[in-house]
Order: sequence, then structure tokens, then C-alpha cells
Amino acid sequence: MFLSIIRESWRCYTALERRNIALYILGIMLYKFGLEAFNGSIVALATNRYDYDAFVSNTTSKTFERVGLLTGLNQAFQCIGAILIAPLVRRAPTKVVLAVSVLAFGLLTALLLIVDASTGGTFVPKGFRENHPRNDFSYYGKYNTDGLIPIYSVTGIAYGMVELIRRVIPRDIVGGNVQKLRRLDALVHIFYEIAGTSGAFCTALALIPNLGNNYSFIITPVCFTMAAATWYSITNLDFQPQAQEVLSEKPAYVKAIFGSFLLFFESFWTGGKLIFTNRRFIWLLPGYAIALYGHRYLENGIAPAVARRYLGNSAWSQLIVGGSNLGELLGAAFVFFFTNLITTPIPWIRLDAVMLLIVWYLPFWRPPAGQVGYAWIVAATFLPISFGWAAGDVSLAAYIQATLARVESKTKNVSALGAVMAFLYTTYIVLYAITSPVLGRYIDHVFNESGGTENGGDIHLAILNIGAVQFTILSVVILAATFVPQGAFAFNPDLLFDEQLDTEIVKPNKLDGIDLANRRSDGEHTNTYSTRNGSRYGSRHASRHGSSHTYRHESRHGVYDGDRRYQSHASVT
Repeated sequence: MFLSIIRESWRCYTALERRNIALYILGIMLYKFGLEAFNGSIVALATNRYDYDAFVSNTTSKTFERVGLLTGLNQAFQCIGAILIAPLVRRAPTKVVLAVSVLAFGLLTALLLIVDASTGGTFVPKGFRENHPRNDFSYYGKYNTDGLIPIYSVTGIAYGMVELIRRVIPRDIVGGNVQKLRRLDALVHIFYEIAGTSGAFCTALALIPNLGNNYSFIITPVCFTMAAATWYSITNLDFQPQAQEVLSEKPAYVKAIFGSFLLFFESFWTGGKLIFTNRRFIWLLPGYAIALYGHRYLENGIAPAVARRYLGNSAWSQLIVGGSNLGELLGAAFVFFFTNLITTPIPWIRLDAVMLLIVWYLPFWRPPAGQVGYAWIVAATFLPISFGWAAGDVSLAAYIQATLARVESKTKNVSALGAVMAFLYTTYIVLYAITSPVLGRYIDHVFNESGGTENGGDIHLAILNIGAVQFTILSVVILAATFVPQGAFAFNPDLLFDEQLDTEIVKPNKLDGIDLANRRSDGEHTNTYSTRNGSRYGSRHASRHGSSHTYRHESRHGVYDGDRRYQSHASVT
């Protein structure tokens, strides 16, 4: 059954699409494997270094306040990278922007290796590999631990660009058909999480124990370089650049300085306007951005705290993240295999909201420290939480791409899809950047007040508030958002806003200040839309005459009239 579904899904793509999909998946797996090694190592490295600094200087611990600041600033810099994508994809092929971004990311990760080696850092001593002392990290480089913050922050620019553009490029590869997009997004997510799960387990079980947190991400620059080369091999997808009109009359150096700032605000404004002025988009804010925040804080905030303070080994946070990644893999697989049974993201998002409540066991759980088996237990409990999130994320990403492929924003400098994704991603980033250091400081406060490192400090009260209570609030908000779309009160709605998204795009219609594309029900289509307005160039079904695609097709079919109704009429295209 499953093999037949995979074969059927693979056959729905053309030969060129299959080639580009294969290259994209290979690149995303290399990227994810290196990313897991980097992120897991840096968070564990910072946790250990700040604990070690407090131990040596006999001061109160500020570990999770600093780690929260570290990850929060990284998220804030991701905001810049995410916003830069909307104008960049208008001026260069998506594959080039993606390849250059990940290559720059790889160079920045190599900088941390150079800093550690140049300040006396070494691989973990052999005697520490089997039984590492809890507070002895003298083999780390002798640099100020706060130096991690600016370096890791700058990597966020490249990180944000890659994370956002990888959510946009599937539309460039297969177009705006939601069935193709949902299957592709699920397929990509499956392989993405295979690489992520293996990367997390490899980092926790092999790289960190044998190399140390300071060198366990040595594979990251290599993986990123290989990913960049792979993505660069993707076909250009009929890309045609468009000249920037912002400050076009100004000298080049003026455009270089001010153009990016203006486009930043234009992208953010365009995405926010599309979301807040249309009922069909407003629910995406909690459904996507807040849900993504909850998932990221689960992995980057709660998992390190549990690993270090509950279990006594920060490296085991990657085991927990590995279980989370496995849940994401299974969630993406379910969407892939049941894409025709569950046709909207609503049931998956509701499942995500309910699964968040699983964290309620953590405040009342008291495992013994130093036993890796309990890290596997946490990983197993995080699996269903991430299962729900991944299923919702994959299905919702396909919905956003398919919906906005039918939208043409009136602005000239940013794409509708790029702007909306940038706004949603930026909202999540800002939320995480603000809450992460604040909640980290609260964890440290509870830990120090209950005894600290020397007297058996405890963080169960902190986990109650930042985990159970916070995630209950997130669950309620996300669940409420699923009842906003028209037609969403059904347990498994067939359509949202009476809009068919599993057909191809014909031409745009206006809706509340934006243009909403019509679609054909007969499977024929004309691709006259572009990457500049939320879609892609070119058509495999039409010949190019100047700048347009033309072919003749006469039929009677239902067409969306801009007011959630259908009209039946004869058309000649």
C-alpha cells in the first residue's frame, strides 16, 4: 500500500520536477544533518561553559539566562535574513540565493572552530569519554564565553534566509497545485527529519562524547558546502530577474545603504496587511507562528534545561531533540500517506494543540541524574508532541503556498508568498527572541534560590510555569484559531472558504485589495504568473511568445468570482 502511494505520488511529477525534487531533497538532508550537529553542539557548549565559569568563579549561575540570550539573539538575526528573502528572490534565482546563504552559514560555523583552536582548545580527553566529570571542561578554549553570542547571532542571518527560502522553493519547483505541494512538502519533511533524527543521535552518541562540544560540529561546514553545491545544480525554473524600483533613481551606493531597509519594511508591511485584512489569512498567525514558537521552545528551551538540571548531562538534550525529530518524521509521513483523506490543515493543527499538553508530566517527574535511559524516556514523550506539530506544519505550509500562489500583491518589490512567510516567520522569531532570555533568567532564579550548583538546586517549579502553564496557553490559542476559517467547524473539513486548491492556476481575481487567482477544474492550466507576485515563471504546456504564454482551450468550468461563490461559464483562453 505504502509503496503504491509513493509510486503514485512520484508519477504525478514531470521528469524535470523529479530531478529538481531529488536534488532539493539531497541538499536539504545534508543541510539538516550539519544543522543538528551545529545547533545541538552550540547550545550544549554554551550551557557547559557558563556552568563551568560559575563553578570556577564561585558565583551564582546565569547559565540559562545567557543561553536564552544566545538563542534569542540568533532568532532576532534570523528575522533580518528572513525579510531579505522577499526582495532577493526577485533579483536572483531561488537556488542561487539558497546556495549562497547556506555556504555563508558554513563559513560562519567554521569561525567558531578556529576561535576555539586558536585559544588552546582541544578534543575531549580520552579519560573523559566514558565518564565525563560534571563540572570539568578545562579542555575548552580559553576565550570569554560571551564571545559565543555575537558569532552565533550573526549565523542567524544566514540561518533565517535558508529556513524561510526552503519553505518557498517547493512552489517554484511544482507550481501552485496544493496536492503536489502537500505531497512534496511532506516528502521533503520526511527526508528532512530522517537527516535531523540521525544528526541529533549522531551528535549526542558519537560526536560530542568523542570530540567534545567544542569540536562536535566540525562536520557542519563540510555538510553545508555539499548542500550548496547540490542546490546550485537545480534547474533555473525559468527565472527572469526584475530591476529594483525602490530608490531606482538614486546612485548605486545610496540604493545599497537604504534600499534594503526600505524593502525590509515593505516586506513586513505587505505580509502584515495581507494577514490582518483578510479572514482567510488571519488565522495563520497563531496556527503557524505561535505553533512554531512552541515547538522551537520545546527543543531549545525545555530540552536543554531538563538535560542539564534533571539528568546532569547537557549533551543528552540532543537525544531528546532526536526523539522530537523522529516525531516530526512520523508526522510528515502521515500527511504524505493520508493527503487525500485529510485535505485541510485544520485537523492536524488541532492535534498539535492537544499534544502540547503532554509536557504537564515534567514538573512532577524526578528522575535520577546520570542515567541516559531517562533521556530516552523524555525523547519518547516529546515524539507525539512533535508528531502533531510536524503534521500541522507540513499541511499548513502547503496550504499557504497554494493559497498565495493565487495571490498577486499590488506592491512591486516583494512577492506575496515571500512577504507573508517573512511576516509569519519574523513574528515567531521576535516572540522567541523576547521570551527566551526572560524565561531563561527565571529558570536560573529558581535554580539559585533552591540551592544552586553546590546545594542541589531544583528547577521543577520553573518547568511547571515555563512548560506546563505556558504550553497550556499556547494550546488554547492555537485551538481557537482553527475555528476562524469558513467551513472549519467540521471535524475534518473538505474545503476552507469554499476554495478548491488542488487545481491549477488560470488568472488572478481581486479580493480585498489583493488579487486572487482563478483555477481550472479540468486539470489544464496556463502558468502566466511569476516569482515576483507569489508564483513562478514559465509553463510546460504553452509556448512562449514574447513575455506571455498562449494556448487555446474551451470548456465549461467553475471559476471563483472573488466572493466565495462559483460561476459556470464558457471561457476561451
